Parts: sequence; C-alpha cells; structure tokens
Amino acid sequence: MEDRYYAQSHAGVQSFIARVFGWMSFALVLTGGTAYYVYANEALRNMILGSRMGFMVLVLLQLGLVVGLSAAITKIKSSTAITLFLLYAVVTGMTLSSIFVVFKAPSIAATFFVAAGMFAFMAIYGLVTKNDLTSMGSFLFMMLVGIIIASLINMFVQSAAFNLVIAIIGVVVFAGLTAFDIQKIKEFAKYANTEEGPAANIAVLGALQLYLDFINLFLHLLTIMGDRKK
Repeated sequence: MEDRYYAQSHAGVQSFIARVFGWMSFALVLTGGTAYYVYANEALRNMILGSRMGFMVLVLLQLGLVVGLSAAITKIKSSTAITLFLLYAVVTGMTLSSIFVVFKAPSIAATFFVAAGMFAFMAIYGLVTKNDLTSMGSFLFMMLVGIIIASLINMFVQSAAFNLVIAIIGVVVFAGLTAFDIQKIKEFAKYANTEEGPAANIAVLGALQLYLDFINLFLHLLTIMGDRKK
C-alpha cells in the first residue's frame, strides 16, 4: 500500500513540475515573440520606446501585475491566474523589445542559450539535491535586495564598471535562486492537490517564480556578454 502511495505521489509531483515548466516555457515564448514583434514594428516600437512616460507606465504595470498575482494567487480562479500571468509575459515582452535596439541579434541569441544552459543545470541540481537550500535562499534574497539598491544608485552614478559588477553578482544570485525555487516548487507539488490550494494556481505561481529567475539571469548575462550596437 505504501509503495503504491509513493508511486502515485511521485507521479503527481512529476506531473506538477512538468505543468510548471510548461507554463514557464509558454510565457517565455510569448515574451520573446512580443519583444521581437514590437521591435520589428517601427510605429509600435516608437510608441513604446520613444516615450519615457509610456515606457514607465509599462514598467509600473509589470510591477503591479507580478505583485498582485503573487498576493492574490490563492484567492482567484485558475483562469484569472493564468490570464494575468500571460498578460505579464506580454507586457514584459513589450519592455524587453529595447534589447533589440541596444544589442546585436546574434549576441542576444548566444546569451539566451548560455542562460538556458545555466538555468537547466541549476534546475536539475535543485531537483536532485538532498541538501536543504532554505538558508541559501535567505542569503540570496538579501543579496537580491542589495542588487536592487545598487541598481537604483547606479541610475544616478551611471558607472559602467559598477553596472558590470552588479551584473556578475546578479548572475550568481539568480542562478542560485533557480535551484532554491525549484526545490521549493518540488515541495509545493506535494500539497498541490490538497485543500491547501488549487493545483493550477500553485503551478502558475511556480511558473512565475522560475520565469522571473530566467529573465533576470538572461538580462544580467546580456549585460556581461552582449555585443552592443554602435
């Protein structure tokens, strides 16, 4: 009986994690497609990137969506959670269209594959390790707060060297957070089908966490590796 229960629960965890990666992957495709579409459409690109006020509105909308979705994930319908997550992916794609203006396309593609490789390695580590990564997660979160503060300061300082240091630390932080979040999602999976929360909503929350890890890992790597246009 115990063996049967283990097999069922193990299969359930695998199914849940597959759902999380499915939503995350779909959101990344949506973001990439939106970013390139905005860049390729001159009128749309000028409307979004040509207006500082318009761009800031999109950034604030991004922030509002991610905070609101994270806070309300257990209180809203799964269809609403999915819609908000995909809307967030589209808005993020609109703001990320700027990378095609700043960096050469081959450089963006190369950085994406490097980020994907690092993300996959850390995700696998988070899934298979027997070590509890909770303490590492707490430390990385403090480092993340430091990165945010340093980035805000550098908005005024405008130091390329300081920006590079922030990017290097950011790669380390988000690579580590990938492993931490994967382990946390693996624990979520054990309770996803219980009364503690609907599985679909918890899967969306997990996908959002991994999506943010990947996007930030990619952007920090792009700062380091990216070949800028003249």
